[in-house]
Amino acid sequence: MKSDVTSKKFPTSPQEWEAIIADAPGKDKPPASEENAAWANGVVVKEGGFPAVSAALAEKRQLGKAQKPKKELLSVCYSPEVVEYFRATGDGWQTRMDAALKDWIKTHPLA
Repeated sequence: MKSDVTSKKFPTSPQEWEAIIADAPGKDKPPASEENAAWANGVVVKEGGFPAVSAALAEKRQLGKAQKPKKELLSVCYSPEVVEYFRATGDGWQTRMDAALKDWIKTHPLA
């Protein structure tokens, strides 16, 4: 990316914003270059337009039926020796710890 891109003046008036939005590539305008092609599916919003971004992304995203998350984020305390053991096995230690707990569940079913 060119360094002069970040040195441009930020639009301050509604007229400047409208001009930028009007000049933005859209479905009816082909991208001017390969570099701009990467931004072809981008969404242009005005300052403070985070709700607009969320709405635009929700429009583009087509979700299927609600799915359960594959994993659940928890805060759990383990003894130092358990954590040390799994960390010593290298990258992916948390996945291995999860697999070890799943193995334990298989051998210790609920009553």
